[in-house]
Amino acid sequence: MRAVDTNVLVRLITGDDERQAVVAEAFVNRGVWISHVVLVETAWVLRRAYKLDDAGIAAAIEMLLNQEAVSLQDADVVTSALDQYRLRPSLGFSDCLVIEIARKAGHLPLGTFDKNLAKLDGAERL
Repeated sequence: MRAVDTNVLVRLITGDDERQAVVAEAFVNRGVWISHVVLVETAWVLRRAYKLDDAGIAAAIEMLLNQEAVSLQDADVVTSALDQYRLRPSLGFSDCLVIEIARKAGHLPLGTFDKNLAKLDGAERL
């Protein structure tokens, strides 16, 4: 399976460049794999450049999870992170993903100075 970069996902989600969106959709429809890094970058770009709110970012991630032709790195971890993000959007998707990756790997507690992140099960405020 082929991998996909952040800019392809952004075109697919936003459709802001019609020509590139068509090319991105054709590429993705043939089957792609999305890494955690690309997913986090995509969420960041959607927030910073496109001003999507938490609900919009969550909807975009869910759309990717539900695409038949898309395989996300550790989709179960992404799903858990998305659940956490929806419960505590102030954390940001990346922090939710970090703790869920650590949980799956069996490397808890996650030490953090972030008092909001420390409220999640499996995190320890330092």
